[in-house]
Amino acid sequence: MGENFTKSEYYKNRELSWIQFNQRVLSEARDRSLPLLDRVKFLSITASNLDEFFMVRVASLKDMVHAGYKKPDIAGLTPQEQLDQIGKKLHEFVSVQYSTYNRSLVPSLEQEGIEIIQSHEKLSEKEREFVDKYFMDSVYPVLTPMAVDSSRPFPLIRNKSLNIAALLEKKDEDNAPLEFAMVQVPSVLPRIIRIPTKEGYRMILLEEVIERNMKKLFLNYDIVCAHPFRVERNADLSIDEEEAADLLKEIQKQLKKRQWGEVIKLEVEERMDKQLLKILKKELAVKEEDIYEINGPLDLTFLMKLNGLEGYDHLRTEKYIPKPVAAIDTSKNIFENIRKGDILLHHPYQTFDPVVDFIRQASVDPKVLAIKQTLYRVSGNSPIIAALAKAAENGKQVSVLVELKARFDEENNIIWAKMLEKAGCHVIYGLRGLKTHSKITLVVRNEEEGIRRYVHLGTGNYNDATAKLYTDLGILTCNKLIGEDATAVFNMLSGYSEPLSWNRLSVAPLWLRGKFLRLIKREMKHAQNGGEARIIAKMNSLCDKEIIAALYEASSAGVKIDLIVRGICCLKVGIPKVSENITVRSIVGNFLEHSRIFYFYNDGEEEVYMASADWMPRNLDKRVEIMFPVVEEELKEQVIHILQVELEDNVKSHILQPNGDYEKVDKRGKILVNSQNIFCEEAEGKNEAMELHKKRVFVPMESLEE
Repeated sequence: MGENFTKSEYYKNRELSWIQFNQRVLSEARDRSLPLLDRVKFLSITASNLDEFFMVRVASLKDMVHAGYKKPDIAGLTPQEQLDQIGKKLHEFVSVQYSTYNRSLVPSLEQEGIEIIQSHEKLSEKEREFVDKYFMDSVYPVLTPMAVDSSRPFPLIRNKSLNIAALLEKKDEDNAPLEFAMVQVPSVLPRIIRIPTKEGYRMILLEEVIERNMKKLFLNYDIVCAHPFRVERNADLSIDEEEAADLLKEIQKQLKKRQWGEVIKLEVEERMDKQLLKILKKELAVKEEDIYEINGPLDLTFLMKLNGLEGYDHLRTEKYIPKPVAAIDTSKNIFENIRKGDILLHHPYQTFDPVVDFIRQASVDPKVLAIKQTLYRVSGNSPIIAALAKAAENGKQVSVLVELKARFDEENNIIWAKMLEKAGCHVIYGLRGLKTHSKITLVVRNEEEGIRRYVHLGTGNYNDATAKLYTDLGILTCNKLIGEDATAVFNMLSGYSEPLSWNRLSVAPLWLRGKFLRLIKREMKHAQNGGEARIIAKMNSLCDKEIIAALYEASSAGVKIDLIVRGICCLKVGIPKVSENITVRSIVGNFLEHSRIFYFYNDGEEEVYMASADWMPRNLDKRVEIMFPVVEEELKEQVIHILQVELEDNVKSHILQPNGDYEKVDKRGKILVNSQNIFCEEAEGKNEAMELHKKRVFVPMESLEE
């Protein structure tokens, strides 16, 4: 009887694994070797990450508990057990967040002349005058104080809004009962208020200014106490697509509900009056375990603003400017460049401009007949949207699939969809029951030789803003077989027609899972036949049980498997006879690792793929995703080189241990390898590492473990 690779003890719960990922981000905020404002930025990122985790993941688990759903996850935990375990971890995490803020970052900022005034009581007389004037001139007119009594019910508190709650006592009335009142801190005003000072940067937060002036909002009352609080609500959209006649209208309706979903987290100031807390707890129907008492300012996302402070360049990593793509001759149009051979794009080290130029040039090229594209997330002022609109105005056939269900970008995408329709584009609002997460553009051009199809395929979104922050890969090609597949993809998206077979592309939800499993099994057979067998896979998340079980089986057969997984990883390493041949590393650096690369040694006939998909059930079963091969040998070499350098990273890598913890690599006595820095240098032409690595001699597993 063979080993059972599906035992629950072989798997890690995805939510607990996500908390570990956010801990890795927090470790960057705690790393004193990093520039100070970089550390501040990382702490801000942990706060925004945590917000989304509560609103979606914690909310989803609470929905399951309310519905009486008790089926265990792959790690054997029921929804309630997951909530119990992650609740404990999250309280610990928030505690470390604020000890990092109070004990490390605030004192370090003060040493550099950047002071965040923790309480309005610490203002000088002159500063009080400034703050009070600012309040009357700029804040007071915007505020809406709300009292609660028999005629005025407890107000609805918006999701993620910052508020100040107070207990009031009527003036000139003995033994008058305390009354509850509150005011929302307006999000339309800057939260950071700079206080004039001769040197340095001194600031106070908006809620402190309002709290100081509460008496001006309730003139007939004495303020007994006033404290800020913040709620987070269930923001997971539940849309019955079978019943939704118009998906656009249904999503617009659900977006409004997101503001008023069940409260899943209440943040309060640590020293909040107990009576005031009791009122909030009752009115918001919050359980004790969902209350977070905070030692410091609520909502640390404001810290991201500090990262951009002028005059403090010495306290942050120098902003990297993406470099031109060497393979592109800018004196020729993009189509001439692609005809010379496939072009590999590596963002943000190389500029995103060729992708924008591809669509922009197509929009005005008289030979271009049609442009087809999928859009998942785009930037606020997207040049790609503008180019698509221009193409339609120029009489091109333009078809765009805008994914309305892209979480937290739904509103943005609705606006773009309507604008594209007005310009004359044919807009598809996603597919029923599926999210379209693939990143593909097809340009059909009428040339002397006949119709030629040009295709862009990528691992990241068509977002020129995040392309400067996220590491992603893309290919521009006019490969005939890929062009045929691209046409089939768009026919499937617009007309539900499934092709009988694919030439080069593998598409989820129908074909991609099977392709991955076959590739893993093939590698396993090579190992069983005594050959060298190797898998390297890079992705954002790994939590698919079937894929993990296949990796375990391959590992037990002798396949060497190296995984580079930035975020969630439900696989465990070092299990005897199960995962002893598997390593897992997570790279957390200045750029967000977002590319998906899959390498299979294939008995020396190496195959390299890139994809929009992670190894997650949602990507393989519930989304339209595309995996594409890297065909040309030279480009294959370059992608293998990227994997090689990331496997050698000993500065930003965290290695998964058999006990389930992640540890930084011991760098003592080693040449420091920061993969992101190396790719920056290579893009600038400063580094000869590319030539050295063309030999494709992978670092032996043993030396990686040392």
